[in-house]
Amino acid sequence: MDAVVFDLDGVLVDSEQTWDEVRRAVVAEYGGSWTATATRAMQGMSTPEWARYLVEHLGARLTPERIAEVVIDAMAHRYAGGPPVLPGAADAVRAVGERYSVAIASSSPPVLIEAFLTATDLTGLVEVAISSEQVAAGKPAPDVYLEAARRLGVDPAKCAAVEDTTNGLKSALAAGMTVYAVPNPHFPPDPAVLERVHRVLDTVADLPAALQA
Repeated sequence: MDAVVFDLDGVLVDSEQTWDEVRRAVVAEYGGSWTATATRAMQGMSTPEWARYLVEHLGARLTPERIAEVVIDAMAHRYAGGPPVLPGAADAVRAVGERYSVAIASSSPPVLIEAFLTATDLTGLVEVAISSEQVAAGKPAPDVYLEAARRLGVDPAKCAAVEDTTNGLKSALAAGMTVYAVPNPHFPPDPAVLERVHRVLDTVADLPAALQA
């Protein structure tokens, strides 16, 4: 193993519920209707993808470009006091970084990835931080993981990936990485997908030891 690629939302920051709350509120404010399948459908989507989903599938009366701005501005406001970093997450990244190259491959926009790196003082350690809005397709497509490996200069087959949701796990698996799952307690991944990963962990804090096992 030459590198470890972390997802952000749900793995390093406890933000999946915040994304859900913000999108629901924006959809309601602009005349759309939330559906039972919307939350899981959007997990892993890039910014352009979920923005179109809010407009085309949920009926929010804004352009995709404008609704993306509204949602991201609301998320940035929630992060203003510091992102909700999960217990042990920053220390886990530092411990992993002592032995491996480290990247973040996230569906969050760059401004929120940067907020996490700044708040945790991990900017210098994380060699590559890429948002799925910077590649052709969001998760479950493998694009963001493949691009992270390319920028690291590492074969994807020699990378470990750390994910929490169904679409994220599918993305990392499709990239050919060794996948460690930290199942999201609020949005548990599909058991059939979970069976395909290398190892299931209780928390991201367990990762450094698991990588050496």
